[in-house]
This record gives sequence, C-alpha cells and structure tokens, in this order.
Amino acid sequence: MRRRDFLKGSAGIGALAGTGLAGSFGDELTGEVVFNQSPIPMGSTPGKIGRPVEVVSIAYKGHERPLDSVVQLVDSEGAKGTDIIVLAETWRGLDMNGKSEEPLDGPAVTAMSALARKHRTYVVCPIDRRDGAHRRNSAVLIDRQGQVACVYDKVFPWLPEFRRVPPIDPGQKTVVHQADFGRVGFAVCFDSFFNEVWQELSEQGAELVIYPSDAPGGILLVAQAANYHYYIVSATHTPDCQVLDITGQELIYKTGVDPLITRVTLDLDRGIYCIDSVDANGGGIALRDKLLREHPDDVAQANYIERDGWFVLEARRPGVSARQLARSYGLEELRDFIEHCRQICDHRRGWVYANRLYQKPLATGRGIRSGGA
Repeated sequence: MRRRDFLKGSAGIGALAGTGLAGSFGDELTGEVVFNQSPIPMGSTPGKIGRPVEVVSIAYKGHERPLDSVVQLVDSEGAKGTDIIVLAETWRGLDMNGKSEEPLDGPAVTAMSALARKHRTYVVCPIDRRDGAHRRNSAVLIDRQGQVACVYDKVFPWLPEFRRVPPIDPGQKTVVHQADFGRVGFAVCFDSFFNEVWQELSEQGAELVIYPSDAPGGILLVAQAANYHYYIVSATHTPDCQVLDITGQELIYKTGVDPLITRVTLDLDRGIYCIDSVDANGGGIALRDKLLREHPDDVAQANYIERDGWFVLEARRPGVSARQLARSYGLEELRDFIEHCRQICDHRRGWVYANRLYQKPLATGRGIRSGGA
C-alpha cells in the first residue's frame, strides 16, 4: 500500500470508546485524515502457533566454490525440510571460461529450481544476470514448484560494479513477493546504506527481508529492522549470518565456520505496537490491556521495550492470529502508527515533508561520470 496517499475525512477514534481516552489530544485531530492500515497478509498457520517460517542461510567464504558443491549443500539442507533457503550474493562466481554472467535459464537457476521442486521449498538464488542488453546483480526467488516467482535487481550496486565489463546496471524497483508463508522482500549488499530501499520494502508490506551480500550487514541491518519492523536474514561470503527481530534485536549472529549453515524459525504473526495511539498518550496501553484481559489464553505480550515504548504481541495457541486480534481491538502496528502520525502532521503542514528529501534533481557535474565510478 502506498501510505502517502491520504484523504480528507475524519480520524477514527471509535476504537478508544469506553476506555476514557478517546479525544485525549482534543478535537483538533478529528476531521483531518482517514488512514487505511496496511493489510495483514495472512492469519495463523493451521495447526501451529502463530505463522512460523523456517529459514536456512547457507554462507561460505569467497565465490570459488564449484556449482556441484553448492548443489550438495542445498540438497542436504532441503532434505531436512525448510520453507526457504538463502544463498549469498552472486554465489556461483566465475565459470571455466572466466565468466559469471548467466540468464534466468542458466546453470545456477536451473540447478536450484530442480532442488526447490525436489524438496518443496523456496530458494533465493542470487546471480550475475544477463538480461538482454543489461547486466544485473539479481536475487532470484524460486518457488516450491521450481518456478521463478520474482526477481529483484540490486538498486544500489557497489561502485566497483560499474567498472566491470560490461558494467552492472542499477535496478529500478524494490520487490516484495507474497509467498505461501507471508510477504518476503529483498535487499542486496550495498543496498543496506540506502533507507529508501528499506522504506519501500516496508510500504509494500514486507514481513521478512532476505539479505544476500558479499560482506556483513552489521549495524546498518539492525537500524533497518528497528526502523521498519520486519525480520531480516542474511547470507554472506564472509561467511556470516545475521538474523534480526522486528524490534531490531539481533536474534542470531554466526561466523567462523566454512561453510556456515544457519537454521532459524521466525513467527510472522508477531506484531509490534506503541504504548501511545494517535488519539491519546497511553492509548496503546489501554487497548493492549483490554485485549490481554479478555483473551488471556489467546495472546501474550512477548516483549516490552520500555525506553522506546514498544511492545510485542504473539499468539499462545493454534488457530489464533495475534496481529488480526490486535487489529480488531484498534491497535495499530508500529509502522502504521508512525505513518498515521506522519500523515496527520503533513496534513496540518499542508505539504508532504518527505518531498524535501525525495524530489531531488539528478546529480550532475564534477565527480559524476556516466558508466563508471
């Protein structure tokens, strides 16, 4: 959803009726903005608590490992059962002719498609992709049937990539795919420095972001997870793997083994919320307490981050979606709450503040060279 599209109307405060908090900020907000919350992609997984997705990150040092060796790694992990397997950036490296480019029907995607189909799993297969007249640094998502589900082309190539012959072309857009377990998005290596990539992933409803890279993501990934509240899982050629929670907390960091296999289960039905609401200081607390009081066997507070005023809700039994239940009580997920506040402020200002950042002319002049860096 493009959340910067907003309409004149009335800001709903009905969710706080009966709590004693409705209208606590006064009537000045009423009649300004109608805000449509982001859709929750899916509810709970039948027979399971929440919406678990099992992710396997396969990382190894450098780009020189032969195709057959990587096939063995993916085959072995796929045989154990998983929802999605992640490989590092342009993992295949050079072939026997000193080339690394290949089309979507080349050897890397062909081999991974066969394994995805064999083990009924998704595979993220990053390649140096030949796309007609263009060369792309791409993350290819292969579905459980072995078909290409989507392709993400790295939006911000590392500058030495422009010196290759032919040079890597920058991608044109972010990609978020509705998989059978939830909404998965992608960012690659140098993308970690550019907030617009991560904000766009958020606006497209990403719940899990896969980060293939040559180098570690580090504190930049922590910042993006904390800002936009999706899980992030990396696979790099360091090799290392970083797994980040929707709070920005680092759940896993592994390195020092080659190859490095990391297996983690993440619950995409966990939701993160603010103690306040657009209508009242403490409005989120009132709604949370009412929810937990009336559904003690269904939902629990999994985490409370006092300094930030954030809390996380998760399901306690199968058949319950914590996020859907919280929505029914009027709780806005944190990134919706922030966007709602942004829209109210922009409406009062009379123009969109973010336009100061994102409506820039194309840079020209000294230091900007076409086709090189």
